[in-house]
Amino acid sequence: MPLSVTTLSAALDEKLTPHSALCRREAGEFLKAAQSGQELVVACTQEARLFTELAAEQPKSAPIRFVNIRETGGWSREAGKAGAKMAALLAMAHLPEPEPVSTVTYKSSGRILVIGPLDRADAVARLLGEDADITVFGTHGPEQGGEQARAHPALRGSIVSLTGYLGAFELKWQQNNPIDLDLCTRCNACVAACPSQAIGLDYQIDLNKCDSSRQCLKVCTAAGAIDFQRTASEQSENFDLVIDLREQAAFEQHALPQGYFLLRDLDAAVLLRVKDMVGEFEKPKFFNYKSKLCAHSRNDKIGCRACVDVCSAAAISSDHRHQQIKVNPNLCVGCGACSTVCPTGALSFAYPRVPDFGVRLKTVLATYTRAGGKDAAILFHSQEAGQRAINALGRAAQLGKKDKNGLQGVPARVIPMSLWHTASAGLDLWLSAFAYGANQVWVLMTGEEAPQYRKALQAQMDVAQALLAGLGFSGQHFRVIDLGMEADPATLDKALQVAPAQGVGRSAGFALQADKRVTLELVLEHVLAQSPALASQPALSAISLPAAGSPWGALVIDKNACTLCLSCINACPASALSDNEAAPQLKFLEKNCVQCGLCVSTCPEKALSLQPRLNLTAQRKEAVLLNEMQPYACIRCGKPFGTLKAIEAMLGKLAGHAMFQGPALDRLKMCGDCRVIDIHSATNETKITDL
Repeated sequence: MPLSVTTLSAALDEKLTPHSALCRREAGEFLKAAQSGQELVVACTQEARLFTELAAEQPKSAPIRFVNIRETGGWSREAGKAGAKMAALLAMAHLPEPEPVSTVTYKSSGRILVIGPLDRADAVARLLGEDADITVFGTHGPEQGGEQARAHPALRGSIVSLTGYLGAFELKWQQNNPIDLDLCTRCNACVAACPSQAIGLDYQIDLNKCDSSRQCLKVCTAAGAIDFQRTASEQSENFDLVIDLREQAAFEQHALPQGYFLLRDLDAAVLLRVKDMVGEFEKPKFFNYKSKLCAHSRNDKIGCRACVDVCSAAAISSDHRHQQIKVNPNLCVGCGACSTVCPTGALSFAYPRVPDFGVRLKTVLATYTRAGGKDAAILFHSQEAGQRAINALGRAAQLGKKDKNGLQGVPARVIPMSLWHTASAGLDLWLSAFAYGANQVWVLMTGEEAPQYRKALQAQMDVAQALLAGLGFSGQHFRVIDLGMEADPATLDKALQVAPAQGVGRSAGFALQADKRVTLELVLEHVLAQSPALASQPALSAISLPAAGSPWGALVIDKNACTLCLSCINACPASALSDNEAAPQLKFLEKNCVQCGLCVSTCPEKALSLQPRLNLTAQRKEAVLLNEMQPYACIRCGKPFGTLKAIEAMLGKLAGHAMFQGPALDRLKMCGDCRVIDIHSATNETKITDL
């Protein structure tokens, strides 16, 4: 591939060493560099395993990082122009590793549950070996009764539920058949004796066929496995691992729990992996949660539930007791979709943390620009399936380079960046990439993602696109490239060959913050300052945004319906609503509003509605008056204690009630202190009269 070492060295301010056959023939050169003790970046991933093994054999070797500049840039029709992209990828590889995150621990003693038809379940148990701690749960199916010798405990019945994760699965079932499989010797005497053929080779009785002759009982006296008097009872047992041989998974969610294996076809590699899962295992704790920022619920009213709806692992649920969400770290698979859709930043992705990822993003785009790159497009992709799709495109383009109609390969301006999961990057990261100088941001999906991820990402992209279009930046800036399960190189090639969109004239210098709202504010300040629309239309006051997924917006109030009860203030989790201690007023700070809708659902008069938009005026950062009313003065002391409209509405509703007649109705017109005094005075007068 064409390689300008001079361009790369100048962009990175570092002397680079080119090799033409480093992978094998020049391995000695690698060893010399490894023995120097300096950190190494190898610009090829093909022989990463070999180089890692060679370095490990040396008494003093430096840390090694690998980056692919071949399929991502060198093997394309525009390889000669890809120097800036190569420099950007090398600069990113030079960055230090982020600080480690906290971990989640699983403990497994290796107790395995196998669910499925008895013959298949016994076959799996046999493959796992006699030393494995296995329990078989037989299900209905075309089985032949399984192994004659009972090497493992066997259960049978109707499964009620299977819950949990690696090291903590709980199976609940109903034992509702007269034959106990764990006692049954599978001698077939009952099968032969049954005149109604109600007993099959699964050794369970079809009670609809049973003629109650009880011939089976007479031939099963030795084993005592049959008991028609046994009452159906719910049983439960705990397991560390589950192998499910059924067609339908026991769990409804897209991302199955750790330790659960849906094995429709026998796979020796999976069985070996299951058998080795004994001991303690760790995974990163992928998320951080700040409950104070959460807009999920207040006062038993549900507001934002975006994270609950998007989670593909059923790891997030409503915690009604504490008026917030609850995240099970053991079920979390680290997709990061919850942090993407969270409007407040209460949930943030920690693998890597947003500030760490921001450093990568800023380094890549700054290096690309410094090396002379133009019209950068960031292509976010997953580390495995997404990377394979890009590699396949690079190889296909290299093989067909002599064919003028062949694939183009990854364009010189398209910079691939891997993510732990494609759903972990959202509005704040995409817009930050735009502010840093990327004209376009694309997310590559390969069919491995949950269906709700595609919908959630598209909703976020619609908001981002509407924002930039409203600010006058032309072109399509954000796009989901969905390859599906096939991941055809030709489809990806066509998707990448599109015209650039309009970017910012000056790249931003701010750093991404842990607080999502702060990052979005920094982005807004930068893009507003360079907005073509504001430059030509200074009077432009607002941009309408899609309702789904918008983190910004206004609050519309029906003043005729509002009684200024101020219940909305207590419901707001973002301090967007406030009152005035000196007068009956409701104020609104649009900058803080996250469009969660808690105020709307709380309002007893249904006087509020949301208006997704971005306010471009200075009022966005100021508390503006939404509504105010004339105060109602206490008829006894004259102190204002409510609004005229609210008290009159209350009097109108209670005037006909038997308990609020005469003096009782007048007390509703008094402040709290005077009401108590009046009741006390009336009680004393009654006592004196009685005397």
